[in-house]
Amino acid sequence: MRGTMPAEAQDTVTSGKVIVVCVGNDLVADDAVGYEVFRRLADFPLTPGVTLHYAAVGGIALLDYLTDEDSAMIVVDAVQFGAPTGTIHKLRWDELPDFGSGAISAHFIGLKETIDIGRLLYPERLPSTVTLVGIEGRRFNQTRDAMSPEVAAAIEPAVACIREHLRTLLQGNLI
Repeated sequence: MRGTMPAEAQDTVTSGKVIVVCVGNDLVADDAVGYEVFRRLADFPLTPGVTLHYAAVGGIALLDYLTDEDSAMIVVDAVQFGAPTGTIHKLRWDELPDFGSGAISAHFIGLKETIDIGRLLYPERLPSTVTLVGIEGRRFNQTRDAMSPEVAAAIEPAVACIREHLRTLLQGNLI
């Protein structure tokens, strides 16, 4: 996994809540990965204090899910960082690649830009810890039945990664 943090640098939530937002279009090949991760996480009861959402639309709409009580946020999405298809990335928001002005358009604002905008507009609502768990995709112009086999194979390991990260954030509480 890219971006795994050393134990001493990992973030821990001591109060407040953790919000997990799974982003993606469930009708589009590799973009459906957020929906699939959401479905699997929803199959198990989450520890009190963890809120799980599915968002078909990402970008600035992510800010709508935040409350003043959230201490940490995990965003799950398909990404294109140039790694092999199916690679799982776990990155803090400050580790996210900066794609420059090309990342913002009339249709899409990336996670990094969303968090930066949120920190300016709603500093009291933005959690101190924001982590992306992204699965590298390649098929974004085909229907759902064309999900890359590598992306499909990465779903369960990504769910395990998220559950482990939640355990770390919540200081070992069982999920």
